[in-house]
Order: sequence, then C-alpha cells, then structure tokens
Amino acid sequence: MTQVAIFIGSASDDPVVRGCADVLKKLGISYRYTVTSAHRTPERTEKLMEELEADGCKVYICAAGMAAHLAGAVAARTIKPVIGIPVAGSSIGGLDALYATVQMPSGFPVATVALNGAKNAAWLAAQIIALHDERVAALLRAEREGYKAAVEKAAAELEAAHRA
Repeated sequence: MTQVAIFIGSASDDPVVRGCADVLKKLGISYRYTVTSAHRTPERTEKLMEELEADGCKVYICAAGMAAHLAGAVAARTIKPVIGIPVAGSSIGGLDALYATVQMPSGFPVATVALNGAKNAAWLAAQIIALHDERVAALLRAEREGYKAAVEKAAAELEAAHRA
C-alpha cells in the first residue's frame, strides 16, 4: 500500500522536493514519487489518483511552481488530505505559487507549507498518518526528542564559550 503520494509538477522541481521523500523514507512511510501536471497531463493525474485511491493512499503531497494548480486539481478529486508545496521558481520568487496553492475555494482545502518547504510537507504527512499508526507516532516523538537534545547541547556549548 502506498501511504503518501508525492506529485511534482515538473522534473525541475525534484531538487526542491527530494527532501520530502528522504523524510518519509527515514520514517518508513511508503510513498510514490512521480511527475504529473495539472495542465500538461491532467489525464495522467486523474489516472494516478484512481490507482492510488484504490491502493489506499492516505495523504497527497503536491509540489508546483508558478500557476501551481496541481494541489488544487488533486484536492478536487479526493477527500484525503492534500499538502501543497509552493515551489519558488518564477521571476516573482514563488509568490504566485504560494497564492495559487493557499487560495482554495471553500470545501477543497490544501494544507500549504512554506515556499520550498518539502521536508515540512513530509513531517505533516507523517503526523496525519500517526493519528492511526502508533509506530509512526513513536518515531515522531523520538525525532522531537532528538531536536530538543540538539538545542540543549548547542545552548550548553554556546554558554560555555561565552562565560565571562
């Protein structure tokens, strides 16, 4: 079963989105990573979604730049959570992608992370999955403890270096 689908609107988005797949892999969450476009390949997008819905996909992550309609096109075809990653690649720094991803009509929400926020998209997908998967929930708690320990260590080192 594919738990998370990662759709990128263009192969050129891969360097930005690759970190999303890395996080899911680290957490042992199954995913499918592919290119599909809301505008150039709408039939492919629809076919992929039919396959993924039949396979029990739980969360969709969609990354796109410029017009960035991929997440909205997916949200229109599922009641599963959709997470949008606006990709900064246009002459206006990704603001167009951010607006296109975040401004959805009522009833078709897309949870939107920061521009190029691929890793947080994966973490959010993991949190959604953790609602019904204690293994993933335990991994998330352990990761948070690791972050806490890293900050405490950095604080101690910095304070030690700046003692008067």
